[in-house]
Amino acid sequence: MTEHELIWRIAGGSGDGIDSTSQNFTKALMRTGLDVFTHRHYPSRIRGGHTYVEVRAADHAVKSRGDGYNFLLALGDSFARNPQESGEAYYGNEEVKPLTENLDELREGGVIVYDKGLLDTDEIDEFDERVAENDWHVYPLDLRGLAREHGREIMRNTAGVAATAALIGMSTDIFEELMGESMSGEMFDTNVEVLEQAYEQVDDMEFTHDIEVPTGSHDEEQVLLNGSHAVAYGALDEGCRFIAGYPMTPWTDVFTIMTQHLPAVGGISEQVEDEIAAASLAIGASHAGVKAMSGSSGGGFALMSEPLGLAEMTETPLVLVEAMRAGPSTGMPTKPEQADLEHILYTSQGDSNRVVFAPGTVREAYEQSREAFRVAYEYQIPTVIVIDQKLSGELASLPASHFDREPNADLGSVLTEEEIQEAAHHASGTFNRFQHDSENGVSPRTIPGQKDGRFLASGNEHTPQGHIEEDPDNRVAQVDRRTRKLDAIREDLDESDRSNQTPYGPEEADDGILVWGSQQGTVEEAVDRLNDQGYSVKALGVSDLMPYPKADVTEFLESVDDCLVVEMNITAQFRGLTQKELGRFGEKLSSLLKYNGNPFEPAEIVEGFEIQVNGGDEPPTAQTRIEPAAGD
Repeated sequence: MTEHELIWRIAGGSGDGIDSTSQNFTKALMRTGLDVFTHRHYPSRIRGGHTYVEVRAADHAVKSRGDGYNFLLALGDSFARNPQESGEAYYGNEEVKPLTENLDELREGGVIVYDKGLLDTDEIDEFDERVAENDWHVYPLDLRGLAREHGREIMRNTAGVAATAALIGMSTDIFEELMGESMSGEMFDTNVEVLEQAYEQVDDMEFTHDIEVPTGSHDEEQVLLNGSHAVAYGALDEGCRFIAGYPMTPWTDVFTIMTQHLPAVGGISEQVEDEIAAASLAIGASHAGVKAMSGSSGGGFALMSEPLGLAEMTETPLVLVEAMRAGPSTGMPTKPEQADLEHILYTSQGDSNRVVFAPGTVREAYEQSREAFRVAYEYQIPTVIVIDQKLSGELASLPASHFDREPNADLGSVLTEEEIQEAAHHASGTFNRFQHDSENGVSPRTIPGQKDGRFLASGNEHTPQGHIEEDPDNRVAQVDRRTRKLDAIREDLDESDRSNQTPYGPEEADDGILVWGSQQGTVEEAVDRLNDQGYSVKALGVSDLMPYPKADVTEFLESVDDCLVVEMNITAQFRGLTQKELGRFGEKLSSLLKYNGNPFEPAEIVEGFEIQVNGGDEPPTAQTRIEPAAGD
């Protein structure tokens, strides 16, 4: 964490408006000219349970959550279970957890604002001792009482934001502007009264801290989005007009955003009874000539195994989203993990093929969502976009111009009716939909209703016309042809003007860090810190997981002496994939793993690098795990 940044954490209970309040605060910081990035932590409960959102703001680009934070607004948990029976309740006194559960990560010299209308620090063991030891600056305020004066307790969130603004030297004008965009009438007037009264009350206090809001400016208009927004907007811009799904955290965010926007562009959203039905409906819509998608999280994606195989066998374009969360089984539904990789790569029956993209940033989530549709419909193959709870929910600021792209409704490799007349047909008149001799594996496709485009679409192995066939020669020809698509797709991606792999750091660096998915920005910040400390390090973020980008990764690994692979699972799944594809580099690859339900912080990656690559002797102080290279 640098001196020129604010990392503000608002903590309360689920249902207390923590998420919406943090979004407004983040948007306000962005509109003052700062770059922002958020981290969200919440329990698997509808109401009650400790939740917080961390907002990082700086006058320079921020790509990750920071190391700890420097400002805590603790509102208490108004939906706590058994708050009066802390000695007997199984979960303890949940009412105070928004304060007690956040102290370990508060940096020395940090600020604490807590709602003394709900929280009593006399009930917290060693609170005063910890305050003195860490030089924390504590400001107890009766936010609840102030809100009640104006009729609604939920307005204590507004009072807390006003207190924050006063303490860091921020005007309330921007907050009034934001409130005016979302409310009006008496609700607006009352919130403004709470805002102004709380600000004046704190502004009259004597401050003892030195934390201030940074100042910055943007060269162009900024927008605030998370990975779920980016995937949905990419799908819409690439012409997706049908989605089917069943709610499951964190996939639900993509599904909800698509559902909100599809009617405006003439599209359809269907919530169905389970994930098998969802994927099957999307296959049906795609077969009928509509760009379609579905998706889920781990357990729901498992149910999509059979439809995914059907899409591959019938060569029906399909885009699926897999939003990973900590498993197995129900696991930890609201916590991030990257442990579904092997499940995504290899699920379904037999030698089925699919394309898998794992964007590492909000920017890439938009770009690769569009790429997923292009590839799926050009090569008639199921394509999977892999995100996780971290990327799906973290908000980041980026230029609005990033989304200034032309839409694309093209259905890919579909013949016109004129082209169908010139195409190969069986003597019976049936269209040869699944030809044996396609050079890149892609056979011409027709849409139901096109003249002379009749064919059968069967989940069984089939002849070029789609009739069930178990002849060995036909089987070999069809499997070989479908598999050739992956080689053609890899060549296509390699020849693109923009690679999906993201290099970072000095080109001539001695050592490397390999990463996939949502930890990319955190790794990039760690690389900057390591180089500032005198190390020679670069990174490569890999998004193409199938077909694997052998050329890009080979070039990277050949250029470094040692490489640390960073991922959020215990089984080193991405390192395993890399060794499977590029076995000769096994002795260069070691792993830094984390699987406690929290994403990496930059300092944890710095520490892991220093221990493993630089030969440190001490074990990690963080809850991370190091696995040495093969043969060590």
